[in-house]
Amino acid sequence: MALRERRLASEVIGYVRREASVEECERCGAVDRATVDLSAAVKGADLIVLCTPIAQMRGLVREFAAGLKRGAILTDVGSVKTSVVRDLEQMVQRAGGHFVGSHPMAGAEKTGVSAGRPDLFEKAVCVVTPTRRTEPKALEKIEELWRSLGARVLRLAPVQHDRLVSRSSHLPHLLAAELVNFVITGKIDQNQSALCANGFRDTTRIASGSPEMWRDIAMANRRNLQRELSRFVKGLQLLVDQLKSEDEAAIHQFFLKAKSARDAWVAGGVSPSPE
Repeated sequence: MALRERRLASEVIGYVRREASVEECERCGAVDRATVDLSAAVKGADLIVLCTPIAQMRGLVREFAAGLKRGAILTDVGSVKTSVVRDLEQMVQRAGGHFVGSHPMAGAEKTGVSAGRPDLFEKAVCVVTPTRRTEPKALEKIEELWRSLGARVLRLAPVQHDRLVSRSSHLPHLLAAELVNFVITGKIDQNQSALCANGFRDTTRIASGSPEMWRDIAMANRRNLQRELSRFVKGLQLLVDQLKSEDEAAIHQFFLKAKSARDAWVAGGVSPSPE
């Protein structure tokens, strides 16, 4: 949608898995045309953007690699980079193309083309993850692509990216999902759901994300996520101990530290505007 609205591509073709999605993609203005034929979708393409769950990317690239236009550039929007870069970089190079990993830090819990919007990337940070194998001109073009869509580009090594997002992106999704499972599933007081107000809704919004996508992310970044989740559990246990000992000063400091840090983060304009 953003490419078409800003006239950055002469033609945008979308590959979809179901015939029923073809009309929806075209009706929403996401593409000039959509198809269930993967080879036809990528034939002659200068740029290919992989927007599938990360576990599907390798198989898709293997399927269309033989028909890849020489010099074509591939990127992705996956939330894990080490495994994606490892799986795709050499495969794409052998096919005569160039791969540059990307991760736009933008989105919502809603899925499907109907949830798309052309201003999604404006003011968002987009991480690109070049390696020693990355072709410099391809990297420049991918960075210019994201800037043209309104994003702020940040270069990170794939390993560094995965370590950092395990804390700021992947961990919050696990916590939101567990909070939902803990509070409103299983045998609960019949009044429990009625008492889940704005705070619960806002804290758990991202738990409505795609289970398939987040399963793949959790498994692909499981080592980082396991480490950070263990550290987080230790912090919770400290809080349990402070409550048990009625340490009012420590509890106050707990909330004060969080408020001060978050207020400073929001004031700094580091994140995109709230939706």
